[in-house]
Amino acid sequence: MSYYLGKMLTVSFDEAVYRATEALKKEGFGILTEIDVSATLKKKIQVDFPSYRILGACNPTLAYEALKLENKVGTMLPCNVVVRDAGNGQIEVAAIDPVASMQAIDNPALKQAAGQVRTKLEKVIADL
Repeated sequence: MSYYLGKMLTVSFDEAVYRATEALKKEGFGILTEIDVSATLKKKIQVDFPSYRILGACNPTLAYEALKLENKVGTMLPCNVVVRDAGNGQIEVAAIDPVASMQAIDNPALKQAAGQVRTKLEKVIADL
């Protein structure tokens, strides 16, 4: 089982970030955090790294339901979505597969909830 859902795009990096953010909004997700990995690596260890952004996406209703089912599931929240320059004019958008990430937790209700989140993230990736 793959641990992510992804799609390659032939748009600018900024356009891919915009599309990902808008597609997430359509499925009820907001962006809680945005980490510019390239800028951080440059600042902290003086290395150049291709454009790479991590969007911490959260659907509050689904997060609340998951937290009620398993109070430490917050260690796996928010759902990370990566936008990265894959080279050769390609930008990849990839989202965590919540079903794969929840496999370590023995809670059938949580696994069902993760399936709902995966369905929404699959729609996000398809809409890019």
